[in-house]
Amino acid sequence: MDERRQLAQDLDEIQQQLKELEIRYEQYFAGIEKREPYQERKDLARKIRHFTNRHITWTDLKFRYQSIASRLMSYGQYWDRILRLIDEGKYHRHTSKINSAQTPQQSKQKNIDPKVEAARLQRELSQARASCGLSGDGPSAEKVAAFLSTQREKIRSRYGDKPVEFSIDTNGDKPRIKVSLKK
Repeated sequence: MDERRQLAQDLDEIQQQLKELEIRYEQYFAGIEKREPYQERKDLARKIRHFTNRHITWTDLKFRYQSIASRLMSYGQYWDRILRLIDEGKYHRHTSKINSAQTPQQSKQKNIDPKVEAARLQRELSQARASCGLSGDGPSAEKVAAFLSTQREKIRSRYGDKPVEFSIDTNGDKPRIKVSLKK
């Protein structure tokens, strides 16, 4: 039983190293890491080869070993293909993942004050109502601000922290506030 426990612990360690290696390669492909984690890959392959000649009598542990070995083989082929594309100059790094982590901070700085935006939209809505021949000023700036905040929350829950813009739509019988995602 002690041998089984030791074997399971070794496989847990190898599986954890494989996850870390996968993360390191993704960081390398994204441009965060400057060097390919080649030595770690080589060490992990050596550990897995060590188990190749070992007779594992427990079926569940044998299955775990085989799945870990096949995952490393699949990842190795994937990493080699990406490395070949990088060498050929055909691979474009996906820096959008890196930039998306910075986007919420930048978007907070670039966002217009909600009160100013609500006042602007309320003015435009009043002008659009007048051009359509409707009487009255329409909703107050506070109502417009409340509407904008509820719409932002709906969009955030559905699309994440993507920037949105509000405009006045005069199509139809009365003007409306139109919400659209910025591109």
